[in-house]
Amino acid sequence: MGARCSKFSFCWWHSHLKPSLLDSSDLENGGKNEKNAFPVFTEFSLDELKMAANGFSSENIVSEHGEKAPNVVYKGLLENGRWVAVKRFNRSAWPDSRQFLDEARAVGNLRSERLANLIGCCCEGEEKLLVAEFMPNETLAKHLFHWENQPMKWAMRLRVAFYLAQALDYCSSKGRALYHDLNAYRVLFDQDGNPRLSCFGLMKNSRDGKSYSTNLAFTPPEYLKTGRVTPESVVYSFGTMLLDLLSGKHIPPSHALDLIRGKNFLMLMDSCLEGHFSNDDGSELVRLATRCLQYEARERPNAKSLVTSLMSLQKETEVLSHVLLGIPHGTATPPRPLLLTPMGEACLRKDLTALHEILEKSGYKDDEGIANELSFQMWTNQMQETLNSKKHGDAAFRAKDFITAIDCYTQFIDGGTMVSPTVYARRCLCYLMSDLPQEALGDAMQAQVVFPEWPTAFYLQAAGLFVLGVENDAQEALKEATKLEAKRNKN
Repeated sequence: MGARCSKFSFCWWHSHLKPSLLDSSDLENGGKNEKNAFPVFTEFSLDELKMAANGFSSENIVSEHGEKAPNVVYKGLLENGRWVAVKRFNRSAWPDSRQFLDEARAVGNLRSERLANLIGCCCEGEEKLLVAEFMPNETLAKHLFHWENQPMKWAMRLRVAFYLAQALDYCSSKGRALYHDLNAYRVLFDQDGNPRLSCFGLMKNSRDGKSYSTNLAFTPPEYLKTGRVTPESVVYSFGTMLLDLLSGKHIPPSHALDLIRGKNFLMLMDSCLEGHFSNDDGSELVRLATRCLQYEARERPNAKSLVTSLMSLQKETEVLSHVLLGIPHGTATPPRPLLLTPMGEACLRKDLTALHEILEKSGYKDDEGIANELSFQMWTNQMQETLNSKKHGDAAFRAKDFITAIDCYTQFIDGGTMVSPTVYARRCLCYLMSDLPQEALGDAMQAQVVFPEWPTAFYLQAAGLFVLGVENDAQEALKEATKLEAKRNKN
C-alpha cells in the first residue's frame, strides 16, 4: 500500500482541490486543456450588441447604479445563444478610438477560469462598448452584505479570497497587474457558483478617468498623493476586501486596523460566523489583511504570495461552490429577450430601407374591413380624386420619391372621405426617410387610432422613438408590437 499524503503535501492538495486551483496553465485553458474552452475575442457591430441587449432596454441593466451610472452594464443574448454582459461607456469617456481598441484587445487576450473574461468590444463613432462573459449569480456585495436566505459560509469566504488572489496573480503574470477600483461589486459568481473577477476593472472607465469611485476611506494612501494605480495599491484594495469577508460589512480600513491593534479582532468578525471558524484561521486572515493594508506600499505582499498564504487556509475543498453558496446549480439564467420579427429587428436597427421593403411588400392587405367600408358609398368626383392621390403616392413610395409621396398621401388624408391606416404608415416612413421623426411619430400614432390592434402602428412608433433617442418608450412600443403580432399569428 502506497504512502498516504499528509494534509500539507503537494499530492494531497492535488487530489483534494481541482487541478485548476494550482496550475496556471489549466486556469488559462478553462481547466480542460482545450484551445476552444473560451470564446475568441471579437469586434462586434453596434447593431449586433443593440439586438443582444434588447435595444439597451432599462430592463436589461445589471450594473450597480442602474441608469444613473456614467457607464451602464446590460445583460444580452448574442445570436449564437451566448449570454453576455455589455458595458456601454459614456460617449465622452474614450475620445481616442485607437487607444480604446488597443486596451480592449490587450485585456481580451487574457483567458482564465478566475475571470469573467472579455470576449469582445465595439467601437463605432462615439459609441464604445465592452463585451464580457455573463455571470448569472450576482455579486459578492449581494451575497455578503445583502443576503436573503443564508449568510456566506466561512469556507466560501476563504474560497472567494483564494480565487480572487489567483485572478490577480494570473493578470500580473500576463503583464496586467493594474486593476481599477477593486471592490465587492467586481467579484461575480458564475453558473457553478464559483467567484470570478470582472474583466471590466482591468480597463479604466475612461482614458483620463479616476481609478477609484469608492469612498476615500477605502482608497490606497499613495493613490491619494499621486493619483496613480500601482500593483501595490491593488493589493491594498484586496486587503479591504479581506476585511469585507471577515466582517460581512464594508468597514473603513482605519477603523478595522484600530480594532486589530487593540487585539479586538473578534469584534471585527461577522457575528453570523460565530462558532464556524477557528481562532487560528481568523487570526491568520486578519494578519494577511493587515499586511495588505500597510501604509508603505513596499511592505505589502504581492499577488503570488497571497495565493500561497490563502491556499493553506482552504476548507471543505470537496464541496462544490454552488452548494457552499446555497444556490441552485446552473439555473440562474436570465429571461430570454424578445424574439423579434423581421419588422421588429428593422426598427431596432433603425433600418429604414428594410422597413420600406416590408411596407411595400405587404401592400394594403391590413386595410381590409377598415378603409374599404366606405367603398359602398356613392362614388363622387371628390372620392375619385382622393383615390388618384393615393395611387400617385403609392407610385412615388415605390420609386422612393419620399417628398412626392408625402404630398400625395397628405392630399388623400386631407380629402377626408376615406381612412387608411396603411397610408398613415407609409407617410410615417416617408417622414422618417426625410429626417422628420416627430411628424413620423404623429402618423404612427394616428394609424393606431384608426386600427388599435395593428402591430405595424406600434412597430413604426418604436422606429420613430428610436430615431428620436427615446429608447425606453421605443422598447415598450416594440414589446407591444411583438405581442400583438404573436396574438395575430396564433389566430
